[in-house]
Amino acid sequence: MKPFLTCTFLILTFFVFSQDKEYTSYIDMNNFKGNIALHNNDILHLINGHPAGVVLSWNKKTYGFNDWEQRYNYPDYGFTFVYQNLENEVLGGNASLYAHYNFYFFNRNVMFRIGQGIGYAPNPYDKEENYRNIAFGSHLLSSTMMMLNYKKERIIDRFGVQAGFSFIHYSNANIKAPNASVNTIAFNLGVTYNLDENEPDYITTIADGEKEKFTQPIKYNVAFRGGVNESDVVGSGQFPFYIFSAYADKRINVKSALQLGTDVFFSNFLKEYIYYKSVSFPEENVSGDEDFKRVGVFVGHELFINRTSLETQLGYYVYYPFDFEGRVYSRIGLKRYVNDKWFGALTLKTHGAKAEAVELGIGVRL
Repeated sequence: MKPFLTCTFLILTFFVFSQDKEYTSYIDMNNFKGNIALHNNDILHLINGHPAGVVLSWNKKTYGFNDWEQRYNYPDYGFTFVYQNLENEVLGGNASLYAHYNFYFFNRNVMFRIGQGIGYAPNPYDKEENYRNIAFGSHLLSSTMMMLNYKKERIIDRFGVQAGFSFIHYSNANIKAPNASVNTIAFNLGVTYNLDENEPDYITTIADGEKEKFTQPIKYNVAFRGGVNESDVVGSGQFPFYIFSAYADKRINVKSALQLGTDVFFSNFLKEYIYYKSVSFPEENVSGDEDFKRVGVFVGHELFINRTSLETQLGYYVYYPFDFEGRVYSRIGLKRYVNDKWFGALTLKTHGAKAEAVELGIGVRL
C-alpha cells in the first residue's frame, strides 16, 4: 500500500503545474545493461548475470514562466516506465513507474534525472515456493531511479541521442520482510524525439548569477507521521508505527532552509521484536520489559522547488532503551505544501543503508 501512496503523491505533485503556458514535450527510449551491486553479502546467490531492460519516458519542458524554473536551470518533469530483466529466475523481471525531474548542467549537455515511484516484483519471497528471494518480501515495491547522461537533442530533425549511466533501486522499505533489496548500476543508450516542431525562447527575468533577496523569520513545525512495518524476522507480523516531530527551521535563502528538532517514535514492531529476542535468545540478556519507545534529536535541510521540497535529516537517539540498528538515523523524502502553512510528506527513515520504514505524514509550519 505504501509504494502505491508514494506514486500517487508524486503524480498529484506533477499535475499541479500550470498548464496555461506554452510548454513543449518529448519522449525518450533507452536500452540498458549492467550489474547488480553487492551491497549485502546475503544476496550473493541472486547475482548471476547482467540485468538488462528498457526505459521509456515522457518529459515536459519548462522555459522560465515561473521563477523556480529559472532558479533550477529550466528542468523537465514527467513520467518514466522501466522494465528490467534481473537475469535470475528467483527474482524474475521487475516493472516500475516513476514521476521524475531532469536537471541540466554544462550548457544543457549533461542531464541528471531522478525519479521516485512504484515497482512490481513478479516473484516475491514465499517460504515454500520461492524461499531464496530474500530481496523482495512483497509484490509492490518502492523504487528510485537515477540517470546521468550526455544528451543532444534535434541532431536529425526532431531526433536526438543520450547515453550514460543509470541506477535503479528496488525495496519495500521493510513494510514486509525479507527486504534485502536490489540495486542495479547500468550503462544506457537511447534516442529522444521532440513532439513539437518549434520551442519558445527561455525567459530570463532573474539575472544570471544574481542573488535573490529573501528573508523570513524562524518558523516552527509540528508533524505527525505513520505507517506499518515489520522487523527483519520473517513472519513476525506487520505493526503500525507513529512519530511525533517538532522542529524549527530558518530559511537561509530562497532555495534552502536549515532545521533543528526532535522526534518521538512509537514503533510497535519493536515491541514484538523485543519479546522475540527475550524468548529466542536468552544469551543476549533481553528481559522483554525494555521500552520500545525512542526519542531522537536531528538537524536537517529543506530544498524548496516550487511548492514541493526535498527534505533530508540526520538524527541521534537520546532516549534509546533497546539497541536496534544503532543510535544514528536519517530521513529523506518529499514534502508538498498545500498552502503557506500546511504540508503533506512522504519520507524514508533509515539506519545507514538499512531501511526501517516509509512514513506518510502531515504537518503545519507556523
